[in-house]
Amino acid sequence: MQEKNIEQISQLSDEITQEIQKYKEENYTVHPYDISEQLLKLRSLDFDSYVSVVKKIPSTLFAEVLSEMPIYVQEEISEYVSTKKLINITSNMDTDDAATFIQNLSEENEDIAQEILESLDDEDKEVLEQLISYDDNEAGSYMQTELFSAKLTDNIGDAIGNLKELKESKEVDNIWHCHLVDDQKRYLGSIGLEELIIFDRDQSFEAIPSDKLKLFSVNHRTPIKESVEMITNYNLSSLPIVDDSNVLIGRITSDDVYDIIEESATEQIYNMAGVNEEVEQEESIYEIGKSRAFWLGINLITAIAASIVIGFFDATIQSLVALAVLMPIVASMGGNAGTQTLTVTVRQMALGDIEPEDAKKTIYKEVVISLANGLIFALVIGVIAYLWFGLALLGVVIALSMIINLLGAGFFGAVIPLGLQKAGIDPAIGSTVLLTTVTDVVGFFSFLGLATIIML
Repeated sequence: MQEKNIEQISQLSDEITQEIQKYKEENYTVHPYDISEQLLKLRSLDFDSYVSVVKKIPSTLFAEVLSEMPIYVQEEISEYVSTKKLINITSNMDTDDAATFIQNLSEENEDIAQEILESLDDEDKEVLEQLISYDDNEAGSYMQTELFSAKLTDNIGDAIGNLKELKESKEVDNIWHCHLVDDQKRYLGSIGLEELIIFDRDQSFEAIPSDKLKLFSVNHRTPIKESVEMITNYNLSSLPIVDDSNVLIGRITSDDVYDIIEESATEQIYNMAGVNEEVEQEESIYEIGKSRAFWLGINLITAIAASIVIGFFDATIQSLVALAVLMPIVASMGGNAGTQTLTVTVRQMALGDIEPEDAKKTIYKEVVISLANGLIFALVIGVIAYLWFGLALLGVVIALSMIINLLGAGFFGAVIPLGLQKAGIDPAIGSTVLLTTVTDVVGFFSFLGLATIIML
């Protein structure tokens, strides 16, 4: 095993070194993401070899590679890369990536992050400080300031020539639009490059018909969720960002949107499972375990609550042991039905498909579906219980309990996330724990309570 690891480490190191050499010779074909993945594999196999290779990567290439790497790698990078090189790396990043990198770096070494920021020229420093000042949920925190713009009076041919120069100097990338502004840089609209090339280069932008312009833009303080919805709803490849005076200050690109959507989906999944996304990215087993233990503790308390309900009917269970055999079925069906409703409701809320005024409609729909399923499975489990234990009344009890529990699961599976949202709490956080408690309590109470009334 050790020999195999040594061979794999050597092979990975050689492959990355070859890509570095190709980059230096301008024969570069591999995407920075692929190199980042190779580096992460090497890091997991042998940290010393990883550090050795990292130090060989040119700053211009490493700027692209580091932007693709996880937060924890960016946080630790100052431990084995010189500050001088980090300054070069930052200056070669897109502004949004540079701002994110400095923020991540400051988590572990605020002094070095500040030193990097101070070393940049005044213009870059001002831009990055502005980006860092935004809240995480604001559109401005995700924008990059590199863009292609022109005035209405500009010549189209001259503007295209300007774009060529910007591309050759690598000042911009992923350009799909020319953003039009007035003399005060106020945003007027955007035209796609595929539309722009059909016009005579001797014309000015004023000659472009208004129906060719896209007028979508958002204020820099707009919630990022609304910005993403605009990009996805209108199939935009990028979204111009303006300040309070409608001055064009940046853009959000589609690659940022993919990252935002992935982050949002990941956060929802983690929250519904009772784990913290940021902590899960830590390498410290203690921190991860501590974060998970909190929600497990909450779950223990709720499980005790369900057990207390069972304790109220201990005499009933002792009188009819079959109840103990069938209880897990009632709880499991209620829990699964509630989780189905909860998952669908939370996801639709995250996508903006459920507005506050749709709450009653959503609850009604989920209750009807749960009632229909409850009737079907009540009949099935009622027959099974009768054939299994030869007690007709037992079949009636579990059938009625199944209807009640699935009805409750559908109702509370929709009400809990909607209620949390109305209270200003992320519906993905804690919904699962609350729902599990409700379905267990309702399931056990209805099953054992009905058994006490009907059978004993």
